[in-house]
Amino acid sequence: MPFSRKQAKAAATLLAGYGIAALILWGLEKSRILQSINLLVYDYITHLSPAPSGQTKPIVIIGISESDIKTYGWPIDDSLLCAGIDRLSQDGVTAIGLDLYRDKGIGAQQNCLRETIRSNPKFVSIFNAADAIDPIPGAPIAQQGYNDLVIDEDGVVRRDLVHVGGQDERFVTLPMRLLEITTGQNQLRKQFEAGIGKDSWLSSNSGGYYALDAAGYQQMLPFAKPGSYRLWTLKQLLSGDIPAQSLRGTVALIGSTAPSLRDLFQVPHTRFQKSASLALMPGVEIHANRLAALIERQGKPQKSKIWASPVEFTNVLILFAALISALVTERISPIRRGLLLLMLLIGSWLVVGSLALLLLQVWLELSETAVALLLFGGTGLLRRGALAQVQRQQVERLLGQTTSPAVAEQLWSQRETLLSHGRFEGRQLPVTVIFSDTRNFTTVSEGLSPAALLNWLNRCMAYCVPAITNRGGMVNKFTGDGFMAVYGAPIGLGAAGDARAALQTALEIQQGMSQLNTELEALGDPPIAIRLGIHSGPVLAGSMGCSERLEYAVIGDTVNCASRLESLEKERHDNLCRVLISDETRDLLDQEVTATDEEWIRRLIWMDWGSMKVKGREEPLRIWELRGIAPATAEATQP
Repeated sequence: MPFSRKQAKAAATLLAGYGIAALILWGLEKSRILQSINLLVYDYITHLSPAPSGQTKPIVIIGISESDIKTYGWPIDDSLLCAGIDRLSQDGVTAIGLDLYRDKGIGAQQNCLRETIRSNPKFVSIFNAADAIDPIPGAPIAQQGYNDLVIDEDGVVRRDLVHVGGQDERFVTLPMRLLEITTGQNQLRKQFEAGIGKDSWLSSNSGGYYALDAAGYQQMLPFAKPGSYRLWTLKQLLSGDIPAQSLRGTVALIGSTAPSLRDLFQVPHTRFQKSASLALMPGVEIHANRLAALIERQGKPQKSKIWASPVEFTNVLILFAALISALVTERISPIRRGLLLLMLLIGSWLVVGSLALLLLQVWLELSETAVALLLFGGTGLLRRGALAQVQRQQVERLLGQTTSPAVAEQLWSQRETLLSHGRFEGRQLPVTVIFSDTRNFTTVSEGLSPAALLNWLNRCMAYCVPAITNRGGMVNKFTGDGFMAVYGAPIGLGAAGDARAALQTALEIQQGMSQLNTELEALGDPPIAIRLGIHSGPVLAGSMGCSERLEYAVIGDTVNCASRLESLEKERHDNLCRVLISDETRDLLDQEVTATDEEWIRRLIWMDWGSMKVKGREEPLRIWELRGIAPATAEATQP
């Protein structure tokens, strides 16, 4: 079925709103703002995570401290390094990594390191590929490892470049080389290059990264508790103060730990560390963490300690967030409730994502998903706000000032079910209808000017209309010198409640007519008397007309009967307000009665008119005249 113009316009508005939200989300992603937020959250949650101790790893650090520099000077003489390497080998370490650049010799015995690396297969020399810094001259290829670190744009080391495939034998990372020397095999490297566990490596949009340079085999680097690896100084090593059993079977890393040497880096755990001594992490400790991660991964290359969600999973999360937030805010009413639910969704997602990283070591994209919730949910709320304004105008246009503020509020809260395409949908409803007319209006009109006549009528309506609207009724139309009021449409109190409200209205109007005529007499205006006809039953209610003119209409036999009751035997009118009620309405008074209702209903004064035929209806109506209400201290009478 083809779209109508109105439906096409609504669809275009919908697509435009959410299209703009999608463009904003895309722009934020490209600006790297969301990535910065993701990384900050990652760092904070990692900081809060209980990190294991480096003491459990077969790794020791020989740190060149400020005290060592004071004792031996800087740069450290090659002979001292050679002596330290010999001592480590004698004490049974399985591999030695020198995290100091020695492409040029230092000191009088510059050849000792070159000789040591050729004679000691446990010894690995670093080189830097990015800065083109060579290893120790003459170092065998199998004893070289590059120490380049992967540093994110904000200067923080979070990732580890484990291996670069497709390169010659020389291009192996320092931790990988140390592991291969320790184990005597390069099986792990071969498994990586064979594609085993390929899904566990970072891609360009893993976790909270956007357009990441994920070349090679990269993973999120799991850190031990900062400062927890077994650490000795160079002086302790050379002085023989380190117990041999503490070194035996370990991998030794020699590097600078002195702050003055500035081989220090930001890592997630230290970004929020208050201690000045742990504000940055030495490069040699980062290499220790890299090696520890490789040791854990040995034999299970497909297992990454920290799982960063792949881009496909992230895109599904973002799409789901966009859809769920749009659906929530589009369908939940009122707007305030939708806003609260949207905030709950955002908060819940942030908590779930944080707990996943904290407890399960699963890094889910947080900021873009949360922003998607906010943007698409906000779009839905804005759309609902705009729609609500249109609906409010529609309600006001369709019902005008014919209802009380309380009923108007109910109409507003139920607008989603009542309104359809700017109209009240046609429904069959049980209602009670009041018809009113003024006695001897023609005669009175002949003696008053048009302005005076209108004022005379309006004084009467000033008593009648509030009595109707204050009890949930709606003045559906004014009929010249009278009105038609409806209880139960578009909303009501139930059939019995609407009937009682109509009767209470009639009583108030009866009492008001006496006061009104006292006022008219004082002004020298003619008296006024009205007739009311009240009947209950089903009607067809809804908007009638065209786009240029719509009104809320109530039609059916019930309306006709109320009208006929009002005009029945007009000459039988001996009071200021005659009220004729059908038996259908009176029967409803005794249904679902509260103690309060029972008391005033019992005091009603009735006159039985018997069964009478009314125009337009084959079956006769049992008719009662409501004569008033007895005082609370007296018993109701039946004249």
